[in-house]
Amino acid sequence: MGAMTSQPALASTAHRRSLAEAGIALGPLDGRYRAAVEPLVDHLSEAALNRNRVHVEVEWFIHLAEHAVLPGLEPLTDEQKAGLRAIVTDFDADSVAELAATEKVTVHDVKAVEYFIADRLEGLGLGRLTPLVHFACTSEDINNLAYAVGARDAIQQVWLPAARTAVVALSELAVAAADTPMLSRTHGQPATPTTLGKEMAVFVHRLTRQTDRVAAQEYLGKINGATGTYAAHLTAVPEADWPGIARSFVEHLGLTWNPLTTQIESHDWQAELYADVARFNRILHGFCVDVWSYISIGYFAQIPVAGATGSSTMPHKVNPIRFENAEANLELSCALLDSLGATLVESRWQRDLTDSTSQRNIGVALGHSVLALSNVTKGMGQLQVAEPVLAQDLDTNWEVLGEAIQTVMRAEAIAGVPGMDNPYERLKDLTRGQRVDAARMREFVQGLGLSDDAEARLLALTPAAYTGIAARLAAEFGGR
Repeated sequence: MGAMTSQPALASTAHRRSLAEAGIALGPLDGRYRAAVEPLVDHLSEAALNRNRVHVEVEWFIHLAEHAVLPGLEPLTDEQKAGLRAIVTDFDADSVAELAATEKVTVHDVKAVEYFIADRLEGLGLGRLTPLVHFACTSEDINNLAYAVGARDAIQQVWLPAARTAVVALSELAVAAADTPMLSRTHGQPATPTTLGKEMAVFVHRLTRQTDRVAAQEYLGKINGATGTYAAHLTAVPEADWPGIARSFVEHLGLTWNPLTTQIESHDWQAELYADVARFNRILHGFCVDVWSYISIGYFAQIPVAGATGSSTMPHKVNPIRFENAEANLELSCALLDSLGATLVESRWQRDLTDSTSQRNIGVALGHSVLALSNVTKGMGQLQVAEPVLAQDLDTNWEVLGEAIQTVMRAEAIAGVPGMDNPYERLKDLTRGQRVDAARMREFVQGLGLSDDAEARLLALTPAAYTGIAARLAAEFGGR
């Protein structure tokens, strides 16, 4: 036996260059797909969470001062309020680095935010009010409001616009193809014809219902202390209406006040929101599967992208990658959203930290959905309806008119026309499991003994014309 040629050993990990040191992202959302999901960074990243914490702390400081809640407080000047709010609007990479350095010492993220704000008060002429920062607050008072603000803005400013843009792309096809007849396939078998536009309109209608639900979502918040009793608040200032102060503050942030909690806001609203987004995802997933299937049978042609490669070995291929990518990312999004919804509604006794690490993945969950929406929108722009294929498919399935004929026969029987016995069974014998062409179907109709009007209607009927009010439904519901 000849000596085997030795293969060069793979470089050991000790001798490889560190990709981590090069700042390479671990996950695809921050790497390959960064451009598609980047708008979420401003709302649901760790840096955005810290900026929103600063926002909540600053507004709480201003709120207490403006209402002179504590003895010795008086309203701030416009210049002082502007200076405080500039801490939020000027929050940048240097701010992130400063907070990170402080947190290494405090080993507590919210305490680092408190110090971050306190360090800036002297320069605003507010040094004596340093104790007012984080007054009577537990960390969750700040966190629940910061997450609510971030999730609200991410949904309203990023996810909903992306979802509506995708639905508009579906809507445009629904309207354009409202009159394009298409063979239905129930159980994968030829069935009563419809129009392509009507089938698209079904998804437009379903998805719009879900975006409407998401748009109406309430975002709840609380600021009531370590166990939700206002104990520290009342001990410090017993004469203040702390529930009223808390409510007005939460509503000032544009949120809905939750009046009764443990240490944490219960997160039920988050579970509701993520269930609605996940339901939208699943409906869109079904759409992607249907479109993929229509492409596979030639109902849609895909417009090739200049320079793109469909297969590394088969040059003829134009793969439906947009819809395949969307499917996978919708599945990932739903898995994370389902997990968040299940985890966040539970907390041991008055507080545990399972929600802390879970909520850091809200952006990832929505990111996979936003990525899918981007792909669906792009994919819709690359579809072309292959009307000759749809027409040919209809013309080779005349047996689908069996439903119409046996229903007319039933109506004729009720009207007293003789010879209309067993209509379903007679059409079943003619059509089940076999193809019937136009000539055979018309011959059958002419031998039934129908009234002149009924016979004329059926003889004029073709699979392409047997679409009921599909076009009207597409026009009515597809343009939403």
